[in-house]
Amino acid sequence: MKIVVTGTRGIPRILGGVETHCEELYPRIAAMGHDVTVIRRSSYVADDNRISEYKGVRLIDVYAPRLKSIEAIVHTTLAVIKARTLKPDLLHIHAVGPSLLVPFARMLGMKVVMTNHGPDYDRQKWGRLAKSVIKTGERFGTRWSNKVIVISKVIADILKNNYGRTDSRLIFNGVNIPRKSESTAFLDSLGIIPGKYILAIGRFVKEKGFHDLIEAYSSLGYCGYSLVIAGDADHDDEYSRSLKKLAAERGVILTGFIKGEPLNEVMTNAALFILPSYHEGLPISLLEAMSYNLDVAVSDIPANRLDTLSPDDFFHAGDINGIASMIKKKLSDEAVRRDYDLSPYDWDHIARQTEAVYREVLGD
Repeated sequence: MKIVVTGTRGIPRILGGVETHCEELYPRIAAMGHDVTVIRRSSYVADDNRISEYKGVRLIDVYAPRLKSIEAIVHTTLAVIKARTLKPDLLHIHAVGPSLLVPFARMLGMKVVMTNHGPDYDRQKWGRLAKSVIKTGERFGTRWSNKVIVISKVIADILKNNYGRTDSRLIFNGVNIPRKSESTAFLDSLGIIPGKYILAIGRFVKEKGFHDLIEAYSSLGYCGYSLVIAGDADHDDEYSRSLKKLAAERGVILTGFIKGEPLNEVMTNAALFILPSYHEGLPISLLEAMSYNLDVAVSDIPANRLDTLSPDDFFHAGDINGIASMIKKKLSDEAVRRDYDLSPYDWDHIARQTEAVYREVLGD
């Protein structure tokens, strides 16, 4: 079957949860013998990923303005038009903002699968108008898509309660079981001591709660562990600049956006992984930390409440004293390595589940 994908910034090596999801999923679907094209946002294509094919997936770059308020809607409009010229069997649109274009795609005669990665209108970076537009995207995608995939039970309940759609298909985000790094070259270059640091990963946006984490860490005084935050901002703004300034003032180590071996090193050698976010769909960074057998501490938002975690792993989102207490408690003993049941999050299984949805849409 011929599949065209949009809604993502693109693959490979582009920051974001949806982007990681697509980078893992579509090479597997292509390997099943399908013709897969991912339409990328031109503004995220750099010299290191200016390619036309990735692991069997064709890549087409379509214009996108680097303005967070209109980037997704402009690009998805152009991408849907481009997709129509490719005459796919179906179009797969990711995320609720881009799903505003689902009715347009259906009007052009395409069958559409939408993946809802979470209520993006809850993100603190959006103003009232943007939140309204994104929520309309959720409504349009839910109403007009041939099939809707959700990545968590929480999202399935939102669609059922708000829109009466009860046939959404639950397919989790996935994670690979890593081959852990035997090197510390990247850590050494930043002065990070293996086994003696707390790790957080994500984009520099307010809902990730990194400002809370830095304040909580600072309140501990000298605790013998560094705080390392891996990530950066998609769009440099007042928040990301203030976060970097705060990190510099409090002695927090920022690695920037990392993938590959540097990320492997950082994950392999952490003492504790922490996720203080206010909003998530199903956080891939948390799954990755669990795949490295790291002890974890996460905010108690519904999307983070994975069945394999313990009640002792949670703190209230935004509770700086609670975060500090959790860090102190977790680090009071030597770092523990934990085993988690990650069988529901196997990418090969997820690819087969997604293919089954496609076949159902096409009546196969």
